[in-house]
Amino acid sequence: MRILIAEDDLTSRTVLTALLEKRGHTLVVTEDGPAALAALQAPDRPHLAILDWMMPELDGVTVCRRIRALDLEPPPYIILLTTKDAKGDVVAGLDAGADDYITKPYDPDELRARVAVGRRILGLQAALAEKINALQHALDEVRTLQGIVPMCANCKKVRDDQGYWNQVEVYMRTHTDAQISHGICPECARKLYPELDLDDSE
Repeated sequence: MRILIAEDDLTSRTVLTALLEKRGHTLVVTEDGPAALAALQAPDRPHLAILDWMMPELDGVTVCRRIRALDLEPPPYIILLTTKDAKGDVVAGLDAGADDYITKPYDPDELRARVAVGRRILGLQAALAEKINALQHALDEVRTLQGIVPMCANCKKVRDDQGYWNQVEVYMRTHTDAQISHGICPECARKLYPELDLDDSE
């Protein structure tokens, strides 16, 4: 998993990098708020970020708030790293849009566990988004046959979305999963084969 680290202190950044690389993560490492903000908006942006609260130019809370204002899809999972442990500070960080926080000095096992929670949440979000897309696609397919379908009153051809006129079976084969089986109704059979004595039961 690619993880963004935003930490201005060299020692803290080195320790954090070593701990996460040891777990097999690929890291994007930044040293200040503006660089972290840019990394989280890049096309190949990491989906999990660990932001230090206190950083030059833009602190972690401000970065978090600005990222949430962009309404990115999928939204990144953001963990704030801070020495602040007062309840008011924690609430301020979460209100800014952080998903979790870790107070310094942190335990390596706690860091591992909180990152694992973030990965699990991101996995659930991705699975949910995939199901929503599948449902939307299915709904679009249903709506295709629920709208008004132009049909020629004479030859009974149907006009598709591109303006072409097709036989009904061609239209149905394109817009549904139905299998077309051809037959002859009794009325047409009497017209085609008048020499046969047919009734509606045959």
